[in-house]
Parts: sequence; structure tokens; C-alpha cells
Amino acid sequence: MRQALAGVDFAPVIPPWLLAGLAALALLALAPALLRVVRDAAGARRLAPARGALFRLLAFAALLLALANPRLVEETRETRPDIALLVVDRSDSAALGPRAAQVEAAREALEARARRLPELELRTVEAPEAGNQGTRLWTAMERALADIPRARLAGVIALSDGQVHDLPAAPALDAPFHLLLPGQPGEVDRRIRVVEAPGFGIVGRPVELRVVVEDLGVAPSQGGAARLSIRRDGAPPRVESVPVGREHRITLNIERGGPTVVELTAETRPGEVSDLNNRAVVAINGVRDRLRVLLVSGEPHAGERTWRRLLKADPNVDLVHFTILRPPEKDDLTPLHELALIAFPVRELFQVKLRDFDLIVFDRFANRGLLPPVYLRNIADYVRGGGALLLSVGPEFLGPTSLAATPLGQVIPARPPSGPGAAQAALLEGAFRPRVTETGGRHPVTENLPGANPAGAPGEATWGRWYRALRAEPRSGSVVMEGPGGAPLMLLDRVGEGRVALMLSDHIWLWSRGHDGGGPQGELLRRIAHWTMKEPELEEEDLTARIDHGQMTVLRRSLEAGPPPEIAITAPDGSVTRHRPEARGGRATVEMAATQPGVWSAADGRRTAYAAAEARNPMEVADLRATEAVLRPLAEATGGAVRWMGAGAAPALPELRRVAAGRDGQGAGWIGLRRNADHTVTGITALPLLPPWLALPLVLGLVLLAWRREGR
Repeated sequence: MRQALAGVDFAPVIPPWLLAGLAALALLALAPALLRVVRDAAGARRLAPARGALFRLLAFAALLLALANPRLVEETRETRPDIALLVVDRSDSAALGPRAAQVEAAREALEARARRLPELELRTVEAPEAGNQGTRLWTAMERALADIPRARLAGVIALSDGQVHDLPAAPALDAPFHLLLPGQPGEVDRRIRVVEAPGFGIVGRPVELRVVVEDLGVAPSQGGAARLSIRRDGAPPRVESVPVGREHRITLNIERGGPTVVELTAETRPGEVSDLNNRAVVAINGVRDRLRVLLVSGEPHAGERTWRRLLKADPNVDLVHFTILRPPEKDDLTPLHELALIAFPVRELFQVKLRDFDLIVFDRFANRGLLPPVYLRNIADYVRGGGALLLSVGPEFLGPTSLAATPLGQVIPARPPSGPGAAQAALLEGAFRPRVTETGGRHPVTENLPGANPAGAPGEATWGRWYRALRAEPRSGSVVMEGPGGAPLMLLDRVGEGRVALMLSDHIWLWSRGHDGGGPQGELLRRIAHWTMKEPELEEEDLTARIDHGQMTVLRRSLEAGPPPEIAITAPDGSVTRHRPEARGGRATVEMAATQPGVWSAADGRRTAYAAAEARNPMEVADLRATEAVLRPLAEATGGAVRWMGAGAAPALPELRRVAAGRDGQGAGWIGLRRNADHTVTGITALPLLPPWLALPLVLGLVLLAWRREGR
């Protein structure tokens, strides 16, 4: 809008200080004529200016005015419209229930009203959901204000629930700030807060969680008790009554390794804003404490120390190792105290404390009467009950002293061949490179071993050669490595609740010596030992799920060939989606967004896995009530208003008015936006009021009149 304004301006032809000096000299020159004292007829004294003093005064005034150079100035101005900022909160808490619709309706209404106000531009900016950083309303507002000249800022209107987490300690804003809140004051909200939860727990030992159920917006005396539902890994829930507002302790037993997902749900309080924060999810990773391993070495051989070195290198392993230096049937008259520091505690190890061990390893152990059949039967029962057994055998496995011919043979996954000359034929001697079988390429124990042959494809491994293996007849389990002629070399089997691993060669020690380039003996033996002890990451038939940064990953491991089945994923709200996993080897994966907080489950028809998804913005859901407490100080400091829009479908909005700078920015039923009257000067026209051609004759004329008057 263009405006034309006129006024009188001065542009002195000499410096202002010199002009002021000339005016002072003129007054001194005029003082005797203006202040002349005369006597009247009665003899009284009075002031009587001299003849011509008035014309002399006018002459000096005309001269000074000519030097001041008065001008008639006319300005053409382009007025610029003021800018108001509308900040819309799009965080999760501002979208609860009817809030989102109410905020959107208020935005549309305010934009329509602002368009009817002259010389006002309304800019709308949204404060989006900020992940785990809470509501970043002030950040969004500052970013928008950076593009608005402060001389044109009429005010800021915020549509928000008031839960703002980035407000500085001393916010600087030189325009009215108005807050419009959805709903009405006095809202209540129940939440469950986890005070302390361990990230890890020892398998077989209890852990303790500390939680508090709180009612926000309710007097402490009205707390009472609430029902708390505790569900672990999708099992039926356990319900406890907990006092509201006081800490409650929950004890849980860690029954297995890997993640245990615990979901805590507090019953909904009547009238609360939302039950979104009535649920908390805790994931506790079960770990084993100091794995106890019993290693029994039979007759001495070159690779005897391979297993000992491997197990002693693991700081989490407590190793008990016994070596049979002399078979019972041989007597070379060597004193016993020179063969062993202590007597072999057969009964103590294999009857009294057998189940205290997590793993039993027999390294080239032959049954020469040292272990009675009852103890070997105890070991077999120990395996069926969930124990772990690992056997590394040599030629002794083919003879009459083989462990396969004892009660322990019932849990060994292979038997030596029987018949005349079978033992001789089953001893395979000659250079060969161990190969990973097609099944082994899918098994976590042997997949992706450095130097291995391509699983299920022709080609040799690049690791070192071995020179002895045994031919045995597999009875159960999985053959993951093969020796010369495709003979089974390593078998892994599940027996009851336990695990058994059988290595049909005693030459793995060659890899540890670096022979022929060596091999991954450390990694392979570690995987075998930990698979037998049921480490979750080495399960060959398993389904796991995890959620990181809002992304859910489901991993299915299986030895079965063919396309994997569909994975059914159930969200916390009960909705089910089906996904075809992407298969690669023995692994199949599904990835999808997991935005809902709570417990997610994935099922493949046989197994079910659970994963915990925390609220993506914990600060946002900590308190779901709409509140004016955070932003009211800013509104009061800038002369703005705080208004509630009510609980109805149509928001109750105040009128928009323009107010002058310095006036109050609010009133009954209205909020004000400042009128700044900012403008840009587009043109200036100046007309001298006393040009030189007029000033000179005027001054000379007044001087002449003064001379003639005084000359009379």
C-alpha cells in the first residue's frame, strides 16, 4: 500500500553550531534597541524599543531563516504487511484422542480469520515428532522466526498441548506469544515408570525390577491401589495389586539365555487422557555365569592340549581337567604320586557333582574300566536332562574299549562299524582337507568358517590338511563336516533336552600348529563348545526378533532346505501381518517398521519370538496431560494469552485483533497481534520555502525599512 506524507524540513547551508552562534550575535546586536529605557512626561522610566527595532529583528530573522534553508518535503512510502506466526504441534502427545482433529480445526479457522485482517500475513509452521527428543516446539519456532524481520513480527500463536521440552531458561521474544490448548484444564493421567531394570541377568538366578504406578493430576491422598499385569515372553500374565505413587519391587527368574521380554501393564484409570503410558516393556538378556567345564583326556597324544588351551583362554570358563597318564591294565611300577597330584575323583565328578557342570568333554577317552557303567549311564541321563557332551575321538573309538559300546553309546550320534576287519577298514589314514557339508553351510557352528569350501558346491577348502579320520555310521543328528570319501567327520545332535557333538578325528591340533596353512581351529572349537551349551546365537533351529530404532528384524534359522514359511508378526494392538522372509543359506530375515510401543511377536508356525519396542519418544509420553505450566511464563512476559479450546468437537477460539505497539495483547474473548506500521520510503520530493532569489531581496528590503525608520 502506497502513502504520501508531507512536512517541513530544514537543511542548513552552514553547520548548525555556526547558525546558533549567528543567532546569539543577532540577539546581542538587537538587545540595546529592544531594551532601551526612556522617561515619560511624568519622569517615570519605561522600556521603549528604538525606532526601526522591529524591522531590524525581522531582517535578522529573515537572514537566519534563509541560512536554515527550510524545505517542504513530501515522502512516498510503501507500507509492508505485518507477519504473524502460527506454530502447530504435530508431536505424538498432541495427536492423542480428539486433540489432532481439534488442533487441525483450529489451524483452519485461524488461517481464515487472519486472511480477513488487513495488512497481515499469517505463516504456518509445524513442529514435527522429534523421535526421542521430546517436543521441539521452540526449535521449530526459532527456525521460522529467522526468516521474519523482527520489525514486521506481529505475534506468535501456538497450537499445542503445552508439553514442550526445548524451551530455554530465558526465552527471548519481542512480540506477543499466545498459547491455545486443546481440551480443558484438570486432566488426569496414569503412567507406569520403571525406576530400575537390569539389562542382564544370570541364568538360574532371580532379578529384581523396581517400578512405580503414578496418577498425575490427582492428589496423593486419592492414590489407592492399581492392578499391575506382568507378562513374560507372551506367557499368561501374572497380576499383582500395587500401591499408586509408591515403589513396587518385582522378582523374576531368568530361565534361559538370550533376551527375556517382560511387559508391565497398569489398569486404566477412569477418565485418564490415554493409556499409552500405562504400559512399559523391559528386555533382560540372560547370560550364563562362569561356565563349568569338565575335560577328561584319555591316553596322551599330540593334540591333547588343544582343548585345554581353548577352554582356558575363555575367562568365563571354569575348567576342571583330568588326564589319564596310565591305563589301569598297565603297570610299569611307577609310583602313583609321580603320576598324579590327586586320585581321580570318579564318584565325586560323575555322581555327586555331575550336574554342576555345563559341559563334559572326552578327548580320546577309552573305556578301560576307569568309569563303571553306572557312571557312564549317569552321563547319558545328564545329557538327556539338558547337559552337554563333546567327544573328540581317535582310533580308540573303533576298538572294544569304545565309548559307543557303553551305556553312553545311547546318546552318541554315530557308531563304529562292526564285523571282522571293520575297525581296520574304518581307520582312514591319508591326507585330506575337511569339507563343510551342505547342511553344515546352514548350521551356525560351521557356516562362514574362514577358508571353508563353498557350502553345497564343488570346490576345496583352503585350510590345512589332516591325516587321520574314522568312518562311522550316523544314527542321528546333523553331519556338518565330512572327511575323505564323504565320510562323516563332525556330527551335532540334540538328545532330549541336551546336546552332543562328535568329532571323528584327532588331528584338529594340526591347524593350531599352522601346518599346511593352518585353519580356524579356535573359532570352530569355540562354536562347538558354545553350541552344546545352548548359546542362543548358535541355535540352528531358532526364531529371534529384535527392534532397533523403530525397525524390527526377525531372523529364522533352520537346517531345512526349501523356501521358508511365512512369518506372522503381531503388533501390540493385536493386528497381524504376514511376510515372506528373504532366505539366504540357513537364514531367513524379515524387516519392517515397528512404530507401536509394547511387545511384538513373530511366529513361523512352530516357534514364536518376542521383541520389545519402547515408546519412540519417552519424554513425549512421560506426561500426556495438556498443560499451560511450561509456556505460560513466556505468554505473560510478552503480553500474550493462554486459552483452552474446550472439549467439544469445534474448538472455542478467541477473536484476532490488531493492537498498537505497547498496548495489551489480550482481552476478554480476543487476542491481539501487534501493528508495527513498518514501511519502505520509495520517493522524496523537496521544495525550498525561502530560495536565494527570494531571501536576498527580502533581507535587503527589511534592512532598508529599518534604516529609513530609524533615520526619521
